[in-house]
Amino acid sequence: MAPIEDDGIDAVRAMLGAKARPVGWVERRARITEVGGAWPLADDIELETVDAGGVPAEWSRSPAAGTAGVLLFLHGGGYCSGSLVSHRTMAAEAGRASGLPALAVDYRLAPEHPFPAAIDDAATAWEWLLAEGHRPEEIIVGGDSAGGGLSLALWQRLHREGRAGPAGLWLVSPWTDLTISGASIDDNDAVDPLLHRAYLEELATAYVPADVRRDDPRVSPLFADLAGLPPTLVHVGTDETLLDDSVRLVRAAALAGADVRLHVFPRMIHAFPLWNAVLPEARRALAEFAEFAQGRLP
Repeated sequence: MAPIEDDGIDAVRAMLGAKARPVGWVERRARITEVGGAWPLADDIELETVDAGGVPAEWSRSPAAGTAGVLLFLHGGGYCSGSLVSHRTMAAEAGRASGLPALAVDYRLAPEHPFPAAIDDAATAWEWLLAEGHRPEEIIVGGDSAGGGLSLALWQRLHREGRAGPAGLWLVSPWTDLTISGASIDDNDAVDPLLHRAYLEELATAYVPADVRRDDPRVSPLFADLAGLPPTLVHVGTDETLLDDSVRLVRAAALAGADVRLHVFPRMIHAFPLWNAVLPEARRALAEFAEFAQGRLP
């Protein structure tokens, strides 16, 4: 399908609104795969399924992919849905833009596998990359929504252990506050086609066990000590309920002395780089990510 330049966001909104919001995890997982794959993967992307230390994962490589670095990609879906398939285009095109091979991780999902299963799987994939010969300073970690939160949680774990972390973090519409306290949750309720308070509450309840506080930094990295955070690029849209999850994170990171950049895209919705085939703004975000990544790799 040819790219739509002027009304891309309207086309995405129409696609998202074409069906009623599904009920049940099986149906929700099928729907995110459907909407994430609404526009097909480019023919020149090479895919390779791998076992990353026991965690299913997938390499995507464009013809321009080099060998000097790697993007470790963690998909969104509220910790309860999303997959290699649903986010394949986003991971592959981020890799193309930056000239990096992208390793997408198929981490375990709640409610079948609540916290800390997802972060354990992300950490296992990190260790696998190191065992494959990739140095920490050659790895960018990124993801959207819950994947953005996982990217931060992975960095936190490495930092707490006194180990070298990634060269940088790319956070797209990151879900950083599972207490769901940001003002934009309510302020943007009428314009966000994807995420609303009741649904976020359901996701958080499914992911966070009863004996773990939702403001625990391991599940809500907004409340973490962000001193030592690697260079971080945050992308978010004006029309999403999680806008304040990004704005407050960037403020906290800046106050902690981090090298952090925030780009808020007008009219864009949650995880908008998913639809880079039809959104010029998404392609601009990927180009900005490419500049960020290449500026931090050896």
